[in-house]
Amino acid sequence: MPELQQTVVPGEGLAVLHLFCRLSPGADRQGVTVAVKQAEGGEHQVVPFAVLGHKADVGFMAIGPDLWQLRRLQRDLQGAGLEIAGSYVSLTEVSEYAQGVPERAKRERLYPTLPPAGMPALCFYPMSKRRNVGQNWYTLPYEERLELMYDHGKSGRAFAGRVVQLVTGSTGLDDFEWAVTLFGVGPDDLKECVHTMRFDAGSAHYADFGPFITGLVAPLDEVLDHVGLT
Repeated sequence: MPELQQTVVPGEGLAVLHLFCRLSPGADRQGVTVAVKQAEGGEHQVVPFAVLGHKADVGFMAIGPDLWQLRRLQRDLQGAGLEIAGSYVSLTEVSEYAQGVPERAKRERLYPTLPPAGMPALCFYPMSKRRNVGQNWYTLPYEERLELMYDHGKSGRAFAGRVVQLVTGSTGLDDFEWAVTLFGVGPDDLKECVHTMRFDAGSAHYADFGPFITGLVAPLDEVLDHVGLT
């Protein structure tokens, strides 16, 4: 099949596609390997992980500038016999509440290098800010929202060296407003981080969370071995 030559790229940052897949009886290990290797060309990265629990068997976090290349990965994984059990589409971004951070930190948010070394535990979840009567995030003055997000970020920074967080924007692209991908040294680091940050006022009063996916990050061959794709 000839490849499309056109590209669709964000004006700033990278596109992110999370795919959560189940193995079908006809799943082809070589086909999955080829799909991932082809998707990693250029500035694109693919993070494979084994999924714990019933929601999926294996996951892929693909990140890069070209949405068509991410879509081809989805097509090729399906062609190799994987069934898409769930997905999420988002873009890397620098939050409006983080405009004062150093340029290096901004670039790391827009163009991250994944996965972080020594952090094999992963969890993913989507989230939105509430619009309830009396709890409408978007009716708060900017200065109040900024203070709440500063306190929220301060809690997260306490986990430096234990957890790396990538928050990507999905307003208008998927069902929630943000996607959160956490990489941790161990599962307890992820659990403690999320638990701690839920006590911040910005989360306790204004955050709604979607379903969580937990996984184990490893090189592709190891992931496929562990999920039983021989």
